[in-house]
Amino acid sequence: MQIIGILALIIIGYTVGSVRIIKQGNEALVERLGKYHRKLRPGLNFIVPVLDYIALSDSVREQILDVDKQAAITRDNVSLEVDAVVYWRILELELTYYAIENVEQGIEELVVTTLRSEIGKMEFEKTFSSRDELNRALLSQLDEATEPWGVKVTRVEVQEITPPEEVRRSMQLQQAAELKRRATVLEAQGEQEAAIKRAQATVESIQMLSQALQQRSDTGEILQYLLAQRYVEANQKLGESENSKVLFMDPKFLSEGLVHLINTPTTPVTPPEDGHDFPSRRRHQSL
Repeated sequence: MQIIGILALIIIGYTVGSVRIIKQGNEALVERLGKYHRKLRPGLNFIVPVLDYIALSDSVREQILDVDKQAAITRDNVSLEVDAVVYWRILELELTYYAIENVEQGIEELVVTTLRSEIGKMEFEKTFSSRDELNRALLSQLDEATEPWGVKVTRVEVQEITPPEEVRRSMQLQQAAELKRRATVLEAQGEQEAAIKRAQATVESIQMLSQALQQRSDTGEILQYLLAQRYVEANQKLGESENSKVLFMDPKFLSEGLVHLINTPTTPVTPPEDGHDFPSRRRHQSL
């Protein structure tokens, strides 16, 4: 009975010692007598006690590596500081463990080297607009370089590109000048459109006036009145200016309608047939 009890304890101890439970999202490497033997998947696994040893248990889920700001120089010799985030995961745990000592450090060094190389191929002004192109170049090179390590780089994102302070100030001044130029262009376009609309309105008014006058017999008197009114308004605005002005006008160069208006006797204008009276010529002369 004692021998049976001892054997039972040995069997129970052996069974307990051989059971290994691997969590979902993890994998484990088993070495037998110091040599890689097999890989344990998530769930219940058994190993041979004493002979087998769990060398590594690690996550095979996607991981994030945040690379600190690194100095880089563009092709036109502008110093920058660039940082990036790398998303990666382990595909073959045995390669990751046996091919490289520290996989995260290896990936970080690759990111820094590749980032500086790609920045060095670009002009400073293109580094901001070509960020997607930079991300694709980094992803392609990192994915190829980490393949022997059993690692898959899924995404690379350049977070921030920081130029020197004097370069930032120059960029701000350039941006302010560009905004001012655009505002000036828009203002000029607005004034041009407004002038076109005013001209169109003037043409329409003239057309309407022409159509209305064609149906009247006193067209000459009406045109004389309108011409005199415009002349008086122009001189009034000129006189309201802050600067003193002397205006010499030769009657010879006045329009024929205005001269005729000045020399016409003060006889009343025949009222329009629609009942709306025009001012008399005596009023014209008093103006």
